[in-house]
Amino acid sequence: MSHSSISITVKLFAAFSEAWGVSELKLEFPPGTPVSGVLEHSIAQHPQLEQWRDRTRFGLNLEFVAPDTPLQDGDEVVLIPPVSGGSF
Repeated sequence: MSHSSISITVKLFAAFSEAWGVSELKLEFPPGTPVSGVLEHSIAQHPQLEQWRDRTRFGLNLEFVAPDTPLQDGDEVVLIPPVSGGSF
């Protein structure tokens, strides 16, 4: 039996949390969507996140993964923007 979508949890930090106004999302995607699809979805919903497109790393179930890693039902994704200390 095939499913038409998978459900994932997305943990948001820094600019992503500010843009969405929450620290966690529950989202659905087609099976086989790469983890980078979560970033693409975020940018589509909040265009100000475009500046982070090439500098965001991806965490999947507590491990760093490549952007093309396919999502599975029940996965936990973390979008990790660059982090630095000090002032702007």
